Amino acid sequence: MPKLIAEQELKQIEDRIAAYPKGIGITELEAALAPAGMVMIRRSLLRRLSILIESNRIRATGAFKGRVYWPITSEAEGEKEPEESLIPLSTAGKEVRRYVSQPIQRREPTGYQREFLLSYPENGPYLDDATRKHLHQIGRAHHDTVPAGTMARQVMGRLLIDLSWASSYLEGNTYSLLETERLISFGQAAEGKDALETQMILNHKQAIEFLVESAEEIGFNRYSVLNIHAILSDNLLPNPEACGRLRQIAVGIGGSVYTPLSTPQLLDEYFQRALDTAEAISDPFEQAFFSLVHLSYLQPFEDVNKRVARLAANIPLLKHNLCPLSFIDVPKRSYVEGILGVYELNRTELLRDVFVWGYERSVKRYLSTREELGEPDPFRMKYRTSLTEIIREVVSRYAEKSEEIVAAWASEHIPQEDQQRFIAMVYAELKGLHEGNIARFRLRPANFAAWQKTRTS
Repeated sequence: MPKLIAEQELKQIEDRIAAYPKGIGITELEAALAPAGMVMIRRSLLRRLSILIESNRIRATGAFKGRVYWPITSEAEGEKEPEESLIPLSTAGKEVRRYVSQPIQRREPTGYQREFLLSYPENGPYLDDATRKHLHQIGRAHHDTVPAGTMARQVMGRLLIDLSWASSYLEGNTYSLLETERLISFGQAAEGKDALETQMILNHKQAIEFLVESAEEIGFNRYSVLNIHAILSDNLLPNPEACGRLRQIAVGIGGSVYTPLSTPQLLDEYFQRALDTAEAISDPFEQAFFSLVHLSYLQPFEDVNKRVARLAANIPLLKHNLCPLSFIDVPKRSYVEGILGVYELNRTELLRDVFVWGYERSVKRYLSTREELGEPDPFRMKYRTSLTEIIREVVSRYAEKSEEIVAAWASEHIPQEDQQRFIAMVYAELKGLHEGNIARFRLRPANFAAWQKTRTS
């Protein structure tokens, strides 16, 4: 289970790196720390390095095996931290940024403030009318009534790659966007990457598929959020039983003076309160931002909290067929500072600026993708659930004579006037089924491979 990382350990690592103004690699750093008695498994050291990077106490360049760590004051191969955010900030956002960019020693320690949650909606909404109106204008892809998740399905291939990569990158994952695309599209893990990084991206892919395929059923309830956590944390937590469960232990936030709530009973109470409050919000963008804020702030799980918050923020967008939020191009420093503003000041303005800018970037990316694809087929949308069911039926039974199964199924479930067109659509999908698109029908590679053998034998 995750441990609280002592500031003394972080300071020792920071001081050791400071002794190498031209940078130091991970192997050399391990050797340099050993005389001081700091001997730990590499995974633990990498976690501490990630905390130091997120809190702007050191910096890093290069890919995983060739990564070099630098003192924050050095000219790391000409790279400098930008003095100003790449995102246009409001006056209030700049105020928050000035505070959280101070050294940690100058920021006031604080714990979980219940009133931050309990005072909503009296102290809300977090997004004003003009901002919400703007987001609706740019994010609305369908003006007709269509099934929940239609927009996301239209851009599913791009969304899986973008959101998996961007959310993982914000956690310090070193996969590139191209490497992520190869992993998701072809199952090719990048050379030289830690297995944990590969697992993180694959978990994102599965969680996004869960959200899109369940768009009509999901919401701000325990089933949805706990299962998002279970999928995102699969094979990543030291305690496997913690997947999909609220934490029973205290946790710390690296690089922050914020200490989350630690009493399990209160954690359960405020988790439910946050879900109920989010579910009661009528505007999908306010819902999305509220959930991003309060799931991050509460830290309800042992780990993987911010990843859960980022994916949960897409729930109302999927349900209302709005353009999804992928966090593509969002600068990591701006995002981290926005989260710190919530943690330490209970102020949302900086994170709001990041949220709005990030959504605008997502819209530009996905609406152009949708225009290239054209309008969806209304007949296919009408029978998309039936199509998934019959494809799964045929493949799971390893059927050699699929014609009989499809005809019998259509006769029982599809209105007579649509049966022939539906059957033709099923045959076309079966003919075009391959390992790169089986996730659309929630098929496992093993089932697909076994079914393929019956077709070629």
